[in-house]
Amino acid sequence: MSLTRREIGKDVVEQSLDAAIATTGRVVAILFETGQRVTRELGGLATEIFEIAEASKRAESDADHPDRTHPVGD
Repeated sequence: MSLTRREIGKDVVEQSLDAAIATTGRVVAILFETGQRVTRELGGLATEIFEIAEASKRAESDADHPDRTHPVGD
């Protein structure tokens, strides 16, 4: 028994949609992973900025209180 043109057409559409959906799923997974990586990197940058700001505050505080500063070697 041979397939009719309609059955062949239906199979082509079905397989094409299946391939498109699978590809879309993989692309979306890539985008989500990339979004997560970007978020982690930005979080790391924010942490570094907070640490730099805290170090700056400590340095200013030490400069305002000369008795708390450590002598620099001569």
